[in-house]
Amino acid sequence: MSGENQTDKKFRILIVDDHPIFRQGIGQLIDGQDDMLCCGEAEDLKSTLKSIPESKPDLILVDMRLANEDGLDLIKAVKSDYPDMPMLAISQFDETVYAERVLRAGGSGYLMKEEAAEEVLSAIRTVLKGELYVTRKMAVLVLHKLLEQPTNSQHGDVASLSDRELQVFSLLGGGLSTRKIATKLGVSFKTIESHRENIKRKLGLADAASLLRHAADWVRSQPNGAPASK
Repeated sequence: MSGENQTDKKFRILIVDDHPIFRQGIGQLIDGQDDMLCCGEAEDLKSTLKSIPESKPDLILVDMRLANEDGLDLIKAVKSDYPDMPMLAISQFDETVYAERVLRAGGSGYLMKEEAAEEVLSAIRTVLKGELYVTRKMAVLVLHKLLEQPTNSQHGDVASLSDRELQVFSLLGGGLSTRKIATKLGVSFKTIESHRENIKRKLGLADAASLLRHAADWVRSQPNGAPASK
């Protein structure tokens, strides 16, 4: 009986990632703790929404690159149905581009997969306490941004793109045409054309060729491509 009471007190963590090996590894790390357990696994939005009522997680740990969705879109969709659900993003991708977006989408924190196991556990416990988690590096960047004058915003910085513009930019860099991007995202061709023009303006790019080169270079600079480039 005492063992059941101890288990009942453990925080329940749902892992969302499209790589079974990562899910297994992080699950073993979590199950090895006295205060938490892995209550379930999912690989996309559909399986996540199915798993939540079954596994009753206290926190969802979600990757930014999934087989069928962008991690940001998944966070927004889950928060729409479960507004009080804490969600912590863990990713290979540059926190200076994605951490703030995750927080705006309703996530409670962001850390990179290269962090040590102790830092991953610390981030989970921070979010479980109802606090936001960002690395010291991101905290400093956010403070600098708050102190900057609006006129000093960085022209030509990918971080200046909206979430949807960044998604389109990533897909362009992954080699998709405007029409294929429109089909993938379920929007019109003209909408993607509009996003392309906005991206060129924000990044200070002269023409379509420059946009495609810049997007391809950026995707290549990301580990295994960018979140939306599948």
